[in-house]
Amino acid sequence: MISTVNQLPRTAFTVVDLARGRSHFRRGISLPPNPRQNTPSSSCCSSRFSLRPLCVSSSLRDLGLGLRGDRLEFKCKVYGADRSEDVVVPSEEQRSAATQKVKIGIYFATWWALNVVFNIYNKKVLNAFPYPWLTSTLSLACGSLMMLISWSSRIAEAPKTDFDFWKALFPVAVAHTIGHVAATVSMSKVAVSFTHIIKSGEPAFSVLVSRFLLGETFPASVYLSLVPIIGGCALAAVTELNFNMTGFMGAMISNIAFVFRNIFSKRGMKGTSVSGMNYYACLSMMSLLILTPFAIAVEGPQMWVAGWHEAISQIGPHFIWWIAAQSIFYHLYNQVSYMSLDEISPLTFSIGNTMKRISVIVSSIIIFHTPVQPINALGAAIAILGTFLYSQAKR
Repeated sequence: MISTVNQLPRTAFTVVDLARGRSHFRRGISLPPNPRQNTPSSSCCSSRFSLRPLCVSSSLRDLGLGLRGDRLEFKCKVYGADRSEDVVVPSEEQRSAATQKVKIGIYFATWWALNVVFNIYNKKVLNAFPYPWLTSTLSLACGSLMMLISWSSRIAEAPKTDFDFWKALFPVAVAHTIGHVAATVSMSKVAVSFTHIIKSGEPAFSVLVSRFLLGETFPASVYLSLVPIIGGCALAAVTELNFNMTGFMGAMISNIAFVFRNIFSKRGMKGTSVSGMNYYACLSMMSLLILTPFAIAVEGPQMWVAGWHEAISQIGPHFIWWIAAQSIFYHLYNQVSYMSLDEISPLTFSIGNTMKRISVIVSSIIIFHTPVQPINALGAAIAILGTFLYSQAKR
């Protein structure tokens, strides 16, 4: 940094003059033209003048010096080493805001990437092993085991919960279990892209449930945004080449279940100090306890063993990796989504969820070579656009 001194009017003085006080102030004595000249006085002080910035008071009166009839002013500016412009130092708030934006961006990128990987491996598993109830159970079991190990090894701090917390978590876990199984059943019957196109209609169910069951009211723009959502989903469903009613109903049930899960989550998380990561871990454990007996009753160990041997014979040992990958990535992407919800507003989360569906739909079509008609793609685009308009209308 270089400190410059502008003097109005132009008056030069020496450091000795300042020390002598008011009566000994003398005009016309100039500073040495070059502090680096080979003189005794300049050589001993040259390092000070060249290396240290000069701090000057705004007025000589602050130094106890009075001038007779003249006014001497000093202006101090800080320049860069090239004397180009004033140096602007960002404030602490600006640095914090920039760091927060980078953090949210990392959360979103990780969330989308993990979700894409999960959907790919989940579809691979379901194509070779069409037992969605067991697949859903393994996903919850893997996540629960991962968090128990993290808590016991103190990688993550265990949450402090009580009976009231688990009581409030129960309806959330029921809705989460239904939505998770229904979505997995849907993906076992239809293409991943079709399931997510139908699931993009979740905002419509959210508005209907909130309006007729909770008595909430919304502006007209919110209701208008539902038109492209419903119309786009209907167009995509009608033009789907491999339409399956079980897959379609599974996606619809998943939409309704997740709407209630979000409603119950808002009520259950009020007044709790549990982080988003630990909240989802507890949710996975309770959902696992709810789902396990139903999975055994619906499919059963005999079907699982027969299907397992058939999958191993067709795929080989890679099938075990597929099972582990879809279970691990399911927990990780949900955990990151709950962690990001701690950092951002619901509106930003909704927009991020819409962009996530776009990435899943496009990637699944490319990887699985899903045949798509132009009118089917148009319906998907309209539905996704309606979801974005809905998030903006609720601002």
